[in-house]
Amino acid sequence: MPWWNTSSFYIVLIGLAGIVVWHVLPRHRANARLLVQIVLFLTMSALLLDGAVVPYEASSGNGTVAMTILIGSAKVLWWLHLAWALIGFVRIYIVFERKPREARLLQDIVVGAVYAGTLLSILAFVFAVPVGTLIATSGVFAVILGLALQNTLGDVFSGIALNLGRPYGLGDWIGLDDGTEGRVVETNWRSTHLLDAANNIVVLPNSFLARLALTNVSRPDESHGVSCLVRLEPTHNPAFIEAVMRAVLASCDSILKQPPPLVMLKGMDALGLDVELSFRVANLDRRVEARNEIYDLIYRHARSAGLSLALPPRASIVLEAPPGSGEPRAAPFTALELIRGIPIFATLTEDETATLAASATIRAYGKGDIIARRGEMLPSLMIVRTGVIVREDEEGGSGARDVSHLAPGDFFGEAGLLAGVGETRTLRAMSHVDVYEIDQESVAPLLRERPELAEDLATVLSARLSAGGSDIRPEPHAHSRPALLNAIRTAFHTAPFRRRARSRHQAASDEDA
Repeated sequence: MPWWNTSSFYIVLIGLAGIVVWHVLPRHRANARLLVQIVLFLTMSALLLDGAVVPYEASSGNGTVAMTILIGSAKVLWWLHLAWALIGFVRIYIVFERKPREARLLQDIVVGAVYAGTLLSILAFVFAVPVGTLIATSGVFAVILGLALQNTLGDVFSGIALNLGRPYGLGDWIGLDDGTEGRVVETNWRSTHLLDAANNIVVLPNSFLARLALTNVSRPDESHGVSCLVRLEPTHNPAFIEAVMRAVLASCDSILKQPPPLVMLKGMDALGLDVELSFRVANLDRRVEARNEIYDLIYRHARSAGLSLALPPRASIVLEAPPGSGEPRAAPFTALELIRGIPIFATLTEDETATLAASATIRAYGKGDIIARRGEMLPSLMIVRTGVIVREDEEGGSGARDVSHLAPGDFFGEAGLLAGVGETRTLRAMSHVDVYEIDQESVAPLLRERPELAEDLATVLSARLSAGGSDIRPEPHAHSRPALLNAIRTAFHTAPFRRRARSRHQAASDEDA
């Protein structure tokens, strides 16, 4: 029988067709590739058995050169298709197990073992190479290579252990016991790359990473616990101080409300009471923002409640009056201090600010009282003196939802006072609240004496509304500077400011000088 009419010749043709199919079918069609490989492999196996050729036995060497080459090629292609069929099973495992990280590692290991076994089989059963001697020689070479690449191999095997254990994943924020921390941006068999807070890439060898204690702060979720310590003078009983600190946590918009934040009294001596505030933030990126807001609120609430910060326990400073022996060392906020902190009144002179503060009156609200409902216009500026106010969104009829909170020093109603704009959130007192109230009758004399003040107020108010500094969001054209300026002039019955008035004012100032 001629060599081109033998089963080995057809095996070679089928094997070459299989190579073409392996490269033509895309990698993502793993099922189709596996099915084709199985069919071709079984067909080649049947043809080999039909031709009395055993692929796992060495060739006898009898026959012509052409037949020997043909049978050897058929065996090589049979072993290659066997390897590709096994690799196809591995890729199917990736699809059905849906564990890409472990499956990818397993695939790399299995594929390497399959190709190594295929190569040794081809050498032994096709080319009759003494594999035992080759393996022994390779073992000695492997020992020498292992000693030379000890650190690299340590990183590789540590990478395998880390990939199988999965203590972290891409995007997780991890911290090591040596102080290194950052977000995982890349991981491979040799090293792990972290992006730290300074926006630098830190490359850690896997062998080094495997020896250290590791904390994954991104699991089980992205929320992160934070604590702040404060030391206050014991001028009031601890229960009162605890209530003030709870108001601090209730008025902070940068922290999570669930699980509930905690106030812990850590210790007390004659000089002060140590308090720890524990809370959670949505993610690590909000830690600094939350800490800054908490400390700002601690100062404002403590000041409004008449509390003062205490000296450290070991401070050797003589106090003028011992804590708890008399009046509180810190006085609550005055109307003058609070008005100075309001941006829309930043252009007022000291005398004008004092006049406005003298006209402020105190209004009190009980816990749960509605201060203003959605759409209601407040004709007065309200400045929080003590307590916490919540802005609620009542849309949808499914109950009130907290939007933001107001603490001592915050203010509201400025758009209603100056431009007649209604509130878009319902304001409710979360605790007993005292506010300073400044009505239109107190502001009107300032605008009549200084018409140019309306322009300054319109500019500041427009920027505040546009920047989202307030929950008040009127129609877009309503918070433009010209619209607000006209609304202020209409509300306070002031005439447009002209340059002649400015000139007369400048002339009068020069004359006084």
